[in-house]
This record gives sequence, C-alpha cells and structure tokens, in this order.
Amino acid sequence: MIRYVHLVRLVEAQDAFFLARRSRKDSPHTTAAYRRDLAGVSRLIAQVVGVGDVGRVLADDVTAQVLREAFGLFADTHAKSSVARAWSTWNQFFQFCVADGLVAGNPMGAIGRPRPAPLSPKPLRGEGTPEQLLSAVAGGARKARAPWSERDLLVLALGLVAGLRASEIRALRRSSVVGRPGERRLFVHGKANRERSIPIEVPLERVIEAYLASCEARFPAARFSDESPLVLGGDGAGIGRGALDYLVKACFRAAGMHDRVPAGANLHALRHTFATRLAEDGANAVEIMVLLGHASLNTSQNYIDATGEQRRAAAASNRTYRLLAELAGED
Repeated sequence: MIRYVHLVRLVEAQDAFFLARRSRKDSPHTTAAYRRDLAGVSRLIAQVVGVGDVGRVLADDVTAQVLREAFGLFADTHAKSSVARAWSTWNQFFQFCVADGLVAGNPMGAIGRPRPAPLSPKPLRGEGTPEQLLSAVAGGARKARAPWSERDLLVLALGLVAGLRASEIRALRRSSVVGRPGERRLFVHGKANRERSIPIEVPLERVIEAYLASCEARFPAARFSDESPLVLGGDGAGIGRGALDYLVKACFRAAGMHDRVPAGANLHALRHTFATRLAEDGANAVEIMVLLGHASLNTSQNYIDATGEQRRAAAASNRTYRLLAELAGED
C-alpha cells in the first residue's frame, strides 16, 4: 500500500503513537509527560513553520531544520533535564513514525541533546535526623486539625525503610502487604509499570497494623476491602498527591527539621536517605537497584559513588587536620 506521507498531519501521527503505546500499559504519569513534551514542542513547530494552528502542521513539515529551531526555543524556557526528556520523547515518537510508514526518516539525530547532569542524592541532613523525625511524629508533634500520627508515621516509614516514591505510596493497596507475620513484604507497583517486592521487618509490620486499627476507629462505617487504598486521606479515600506532599512537609516543620531537607526534595529526601544508608552499610549497586526499582544500574551506582565522596568530605572536615597541616609545614 502506498502511504502519502505529506498528507499525514502531525497531531494524527501523535494520536497513532499513543494508540500504539496502549499495549505497553504506561502509567498515567508517563503518558501525561509524553503528551506535554509532544504538545510543547509541537506549538513551537507551528510557530516556526508559520501556520499558527498546530492542527495544520503536516508530518513532512517537521524537518531537521524546523525541529532544531523549535528545540532551541524550547531550551530557552526549560531546564536541561526537561529538554533531555523532551528529546527522548520525540525520538521515540519518530521511531514509531518511521516504523509505521508515516515519515521517511527520524530527524532527531540532527538535534543536539543535552547531557543530563549526574544524579546528586539529596538525603536528609544529619546522621540522626531520620530517627528524630520518626520519634517526633510518633509523639504527636504535628498539631493538625484532625491529628493522625499513625498515618503520618506510616508514610515516613514507607520512605525511610522501604524507599517508596510518592506515586508508589499512593498506589499501595491493602493487598500490597503480603506474606506471613515476621516474613511480610510490600508488593510495589513502580515507574513504567515495573513491579518489585520489598521485604519488611517486624517494626514496620507493627506500624502498619497500628495504622490499620486507626482506620477502623476513624472510619467505623467504611467497608474496606483488599483493594482499598492503603494510605488514606482525611476523607477516608486514597490520599491525593497534593495532600501527601503537604503531609510530609508538615511533619518536617512540626519536628523542627525543615532546614535539614535539601531544596526541592521533600518526600524524595526520605527515599534518598534510604538509598544512601544502604550504600553506607555496604549494599552493592544491584541490591540498591532491586530495592529502589531503578531501571538503570548506573543510577544505583551513583548512590555508592556519592556516599564515598561524602565520607571523604566528612573526614576532611576533622579539625585535627588543621594542626597536622601546620606540623607538616603547609601554608
């Protein structure tokens, strides 16, 4: 069959791309990110080719020259990581278009791709901070309108001793806690639909049990099932993204530790603390990758490398080094 590439509109090709990806069962978050990347650059392509309306852009309008100019405009208003992600999205899109006969070739090879900065772990500052945070929250430090220390403690624990992302915490169901007492584990649905099983110890089992008992007391009329969300909001439904983020920030403030959280980290600081402590205690990159659900071994190795640098920096800060420097005759 002869396919007339020049008659295919860009938005139609993008619709076909998402239709083809349905069998991959991307998470809603991943799909939304792809749509943002395609839509953002598409608007700039329409601007470059001078048609105004994205719907009037044809697939063969998107030449390497047009894309280069559009990505240049995109880079002017976006961070390096966002540009790199958009480049990857468009590369996947064009790979699909070539395979489906919608375009003759993939022009992304002619578009410069920023090299992403290496991962810089952002754990909580202070060796005893995780324990102090948990103790403060368990002791009722957070003075909310409807205090729920059992729920707050569980959320913090899921980050600090299980390394869960915010989306993974929200995706947990009661049935996600599996196994016999003393041998339980969490069945986690992670990024890109990757699933993993995380062993949990008796202390976390008890935190979960205390939390579940508090749910029954707080919502006596509710009918919970195995598929009910594990972590609830104040209304008894699954906790929302914004509410979860606010909960963690409120716990930091209540414990007087907001200054020990790296900028922009919030709940992810708990996950990074979990990973950093694994590396400090001798876990290898493969073990870290499995427990955290990383797609790349390089990501996990970064925690080990960063931990080594942090140890050296801590050792170098020893005040005795100043005297040694004087004794050694250094300026």
